[in-house]
Amino acid sequence: MTDILAFTADNVCRLTGLSMGQLRYWDKTDFFSPEFLDDHRRRAFGRIYSFRDVVGLRTIAVLRNTHHIPLQELRKVGEWLAVHAQKETPWSSLRFALMGRKVVFSDPQADLQVFVEPKGGGQQVIEMGLEPIASEMRQEALKLRERKQEQIGAVMRNRYIVHNAWVLAGTRIPTAAIWNFHQAGYDSGAILREYPRLTAADVQAAIEFEAKARRVA
Repeated sequence: MTDILAFTADNVCRLTGLSMGQLRYWDKTDFFSPEFLDDHRRRAFGRIYSFRDVVGLRTIAVLRNTHHIPLQELRKVGEWLAVHAQKETPWSSLRFALMGRKVVFSDPQADLQVFVEPKGGGQQVIEMGLEPIASEMRQEALKLRERKQEQIGAVMRNRYIVHNAWVLAGTRIPTAAIWNFHQAGYDSGAILREYPRLTAADVQAAIEFEAKARRVA
């Protein structure tokens, strides 16, 4: 499955379990910044995170909340993730280990097993790979795209979505696009083949909305 490309800060909070305050503070302190930024970061779409950002943040959240790794070690993880995100290294090759509260990294270019059980002390080594986390985030990201029942057949407008155009709720599909297909002679079934996420109720709502808007105009 192709990785979903972009996520708002709100999406990231829902996917990773981190708070908006944590995302803002980590960005402000250069601990972890999103891939795409504008000059007004507090706006709804001022921070846009890539899928690799989401996987990285989820990894850090697990380390922080489950394994209680200190901030100094988390910063090392953040730097390591940033380097390999730039290289687009495959998730399956990205692995590291926890030795107590220390993080040890594997070189994805080297065919070597570097995680060795320490001698004495009974300290446990916990290996972590990013592929399972990436897989989890893909599945959760797909759920974000699921439309709620009240959105079916509803029309809405948001200044941050498709330049404030009227769209079918829960999508980025302008009602004008549906109208254009309708005017071109497409029936409901043909329009649904162009937009599989929609329903017959959506198509009807868009056509009725656009027809009314044009009568008023």
